[in-house]
Amino acid sequence: MLIAPPLINSSGKFPLPTFKTQSNDSLAVRITQAKEKLGSRLLILGHHYQQDEVIAHADLTGDSYQLSQQAASSADCRTIVFCGVHFMAETADILANRPEKLAERGGERVTVILPDMAAGCSMADMAAIRQVDDAWEQLEEVIDVQRLIPVTYINSAASLKAFCGRHGGIVCTSSNAAAVIRWAFARGERVFFFPDQHLGRNTSLKMGITQEQMPVWDPHTEQLGGNTAQTIRDAKVILWKGHCSVHQMFRAAHVLQFRERFPGINILVHPECPQEVNDIADISGSTSKIIQTVEAAPPGTKWAIGTELHLVNRLKKQHPDQEIHFLSPVVCMCATMYRIDLAHLAWTLENLVEGSIVNPIHVDAEVSSQSLVALKRMLEVN
Repeated sequence: MLIAPPLINSSGKFPLPTFKTQSNDSLAVRITQAKEKLGSRLLILGHHYQQDEVIAHADLTGDSYQLSQQAASSADCRTIVFCGVHFMAETADILANRPEKLAERGGERVTVILPDMAAGCSMADMAAIRQVDDAWEQLEEVIDVQRLIPVTYINSAASLKAFCGRHGGIVCTSSNAAAVIRWAFARGERVFFFPDQHLGRNTSLKMGITQEQMPVWDPHTEQLGGNTAQTIRDAKVILWKGHCSVHQMFRAAHVLQFRERFPGINILVHPECPQEVNDIADISGSTSKIIQTVEAAPPGTKWAIGTELHLVNRLKKQHPDQEIHFLSPVVCMCATMYRIDLAHLAWTLENLVEGSIVNPIHVDAEVSSQSLVALKRMLEVN
């Protein structure tokens, strides 16, 4: 039996501006009260890069894919409020409402909400589906695209995950990028990696692929992404010209400065950082690996960490027995993630209590189905 969804209202019963004037203490009380009313049918997901005051109200915290998987596995959850960015909420909708999960719930959908629709991702926005489609058509002119395997980072729009599903490709995370690229080479001659060039490059270099075999595709040039036909034919991994605006800010000079100022310090960075940083870091790994590495370190360990500011500051508070520094002298926080604040969260929840859904994320059925193909391939690799 299909269950009718609650009323969807873009502005909600309660207007957002009235929440913006409230203090964080007042908003925290209102959020707590709303959560109590909504009960176990609600799950608030908080990405690691969120502000501490938002994380305090999250039922689950973690990386984007991990959070989506956990929420989708909940038997009680019928509404997900994702305190993250747009592509994360899309993934949650795809996983929570895949056919087998719908069947388990008798056809009842899980509603996914993004508290602020302006919470996007600059990296994901650097690869639009029309640009990727155009690139594929151009590549088809010079190589056999049947032997070209598209790989999209999880930090991408659902339309790109669907593209990979249609073209024999796959999704990767920063944790399993190497395994996914090996999977791709077992099925083709070349990999088309988007949207983050740094993760693709840093991972491929460790696998023995050379710089010369990794041309960068610039979607803003008219012919072959700024490459010659021969360069494309010689390529092993074609990298999309995209990056994370946070991790792009870290520099090799920052690493050298910390090593000079703090002898014995360990440099711990995310693989979305540029190659110049990744190559000279002591450890490079996903957000989860960064957290696990610090958690496992003995007291007195010194770290300079190259990832989002809110996460680094949280690790510093959680591990006062270690010396933890933010790698860059420039503030590097995820500005779009920062748009999710207590005002937006309280506004979202109080409207839910009244049966009004604001900012729902609903991925088109065909896009969702094709995305699932690429995501399931990734799970098989793991």
